[in-house]
Amino acid sequence: MAHKIHFNEQTGEHSFFSVKEKAWHGLGTIVQDYPTSEEAIRYAGLDYEVIKSPLFTQGRGFTIGNAGEIQEGEEITVPDYYATLRTDSNKVLGVVGKDYQIVQNKDAFTFFDSIVGGDGILYETAGALGDGERIFITAKLPDYIRVGQDDLIEKYIFLTTSHDGSGSITAAFTPTRIVCANTLNAALRNCSNSIKIRHTSGVKERLEQAHRVMGITNTLSMQLESIFNQWTKVRITDKEVRKLIQAALVPNKEVLKNLQDGNEDDLSTCFINMCDNAFEYAMSNATQQMETTKGTVFGAYNAVTGYFQNVRNYKNDEAKVKSLLLGGTAQLRTQAAFNLCADFTKNGGDALILN
Repeated sequence: MAHKIHFNEQTGEHSFFSVKEKAWHGLGTIVQDYPTSEEAIRYAGLDYEVIKSPLFTQGRGFTIGNAGEIQEGEEITVPDYYATLRTDSNKVLGVVGKDYQIVQNKDAFTFFDSIVGGDGILYETAGALGDGERIFITAKLPDYIRVGQDDLIEKYIFLTTSHDGSGSITAAFTPTRIVCANTLNAALRNCSNSIKIRHTSGVKERLEQAHRVMGITNTLSMQLESIFNQWTKVRITDKEVRKLIQAALVPNKEVLKNLQDGNEDDLSTCFINMCDNAFEYAMSNATQQMETTKGTVFGAYNAVTGYFQNVRNYKNDEAKVKSLLLGGTAQLRTQAAFNLCADFTKNGGDALILN
């Protein structure tokens, strides 16, 4: 199953919930009202605990007597390593070291609640993947980025953590346009829109990191609001939009050289289709016809983010999240688009000279 959403055989339910809208896989619980953290945990099937259990191995067998009978070796404890175990199903989720600290699912929601003091945060989706070794949560913050008079961009926090020792807790700031759900993943040039928290961190450090996430959100949202509103005032021609899209999506030096030399016959079909689809989105999508986007640098930027969020096909939701939020192709290309738009605002068409 490509979606990898956990199916709980004991409850007969998939471990996923969403507010109002179904995910593409159509699984899990759909609720009409934003739940509390306690309700969200239950709706998403995340109301299980994980423990560290000692690991054992079998000692080497040996023969006894003339008959050559094989005697099984004794059970030996594996020092300093543990299995992580779901207590409700006894499923082994992974193997971790002695310093690994389990972050219970309820603690991940506590992290979210602490960001805004438990007041005003709106849980949008949550779920578990595989056997429950990885969970994810997205929550909407109670404020907006306002671009122009009517274009609002919501603020979201995305968090993912694992119980198998495979990585850190990752929390990311990700604004999303209300009207078309464009994920605007590019952070500012010298800032990060995400933090990673080690599983060896204590509760106090996690709470400090939660407030750091809020600081990232506040700082980025104020800066992005100023930048985006400036971009709505900068005009860009359709021809320049196409060039900006090509420059943002260029995957490697070979393609870049072909673009520089005007050798369009040597460009891959895949690259051409990507650029054509993004340009078509820029020219024809209803959200691109608004006053703040049509013929503006802000609209050119939304053409790239809109392509990756709404047009491009992904293998599954997990692949989409990785691409958009966790350093994948979409995040890299939208960062390139952000930089190009910033340069165009400053230097005009010279910013689109490929080099």
